[in-house]
Amino acid sequence: MILKHSLQDIQGRAANAERERPRPKIAIVTETFFPEINGVANTLRYVSEGLFRQYRVQIVRPHQPLGEKRELIDAMEHILVRGRPIPGYGDLKFGLPCRRRLLKAWRQDTPSAVYVATQGPLGWSAVSAATALGVPVVSGFHTNFHSYSAFYGFGWLTKLITRYLTWFHHRTLLTLTPTRQTADAVSEMGVRNTRVWSRGVDCGQFNPSHRCQQLREEWGVREESPVFIYVGRLASEKNVHLAIAAFRRAQQQVNKARMVVVGGGPLRERIAAKHPDIILAGVKRGDDLARHYASADIFLFPSLTDTFGNVVLEAMASGLGIVSFNDAAAREHLEHEVSGMLAPPQDCDAFCRHALTLALRPSHLKRLRAAARGRALPLDWSQIVDRFAHILLSGEAKGGRPHESAKSLRAVSPS
Repeated sequence: MILKHSLQDIQGRAANAERERPRPKIAIVTETFFPEINGVANTLRYVSEGLFRQYRVQIVRPHQPLGEKRELIDAMEHILVRGRPIPGYGDLKFGLPCRRRLLKAWRQDTPSAVYVATQGPLGWSAVSAATALGVPVVSGFHTNFHSYSAFYGFGWLTKLITRYLTWFHHRTLLTLTPTRQTADAVSEMGVRNTRVWSRGVDCGQFNPSHRCQQLREEWGVREESPVFIYVGRLASEKNVHLAIAAFRRAQQQVNKARMVVVGGGPLRERIAAKHPDIILAGVKRGDDLARHYASADIFLFPSLTDTFGNVVLEAMASGLGIVSFNDAAAREHLEHEVSGMLAPPQDCDAFCRHALTLALRPSHLKRLRAAARGRALPLDWSQIVDRFAHILLSGEAKGGRPHESAKSLRAVSPS
């Protein structure tokens, strides 16, 4: 009996010690985060909430206006830094340098690993501070900033931006990319030590069961009338005008077809003036966004600048017929004529033909919608989060080394 109690006591003390042992801490550094609406913010929201169930999570980001609240995110530690508006993206900010502040904070409570999602001055500071403290730092290639420059009058800076991005990612142990295609493109830029880390989707939230007849009636369509939908930023780099052109071609033969555009951006007023019959639904979130997806029929994704395109997975989970270029997320997860309609990159005519095909062939559209939903079901965020944590905390990241061509970051990173 004494031995039994002693064993129980030992086991109890061991369990208490395990509970009291500090959990590993992961710091995520980003210029954009929830409640902002874009692919990076969306990805990091799901990742941080998934990590928070097992790890301590610290978010380093610029100050944001007050917005929607989420309990898990509010419970995380946040380091808020000063920021300035990003040219062409006035609703977003880039963080100003804060190396000294991060050094002080991380000396007091050192992270087990740091993930840098964006490559601006805030990213400089984080990489420099983490490197100085010997903390493993991994970067993400979320956005083709070098491609975007041409759409905002800075095309002459493309080569310089590409060189900077290459240099920046050489300063980190690993660079995570969302697809094999992006990994290849980043490697061609000269970046080494890449790993593919994909994206997930919440198939409970984005679900065909959220189809809403009342919403369709508000759009002025009957059940048999095809509704095209575009979800995303209304900006030139997203190729929104091709989505509208594809709808117009289909409308010539299916005159009851309608188009719904979800999102905001600099092209909104121009689209409203030129296309008054197109339904501009504005920015949508959560269940309202899910209803808009599920209540449509054909999803148009005309972008050729996205590294991934989370909206493609949301459309798949919502059971929509998808028209896209054979690029990014569509290339990774869809098969032409089986689970989506994929046009060769840059072939705008093929993109428009595919949209027309789905409008004219409802039986084919029905098959593709079911197949797209089936392809989305295994893409659970929990597996994506586990893969992320494994990369950052295992030897996979710690075994990497910054590229020998990368020089001291501190020399060019203001404190």
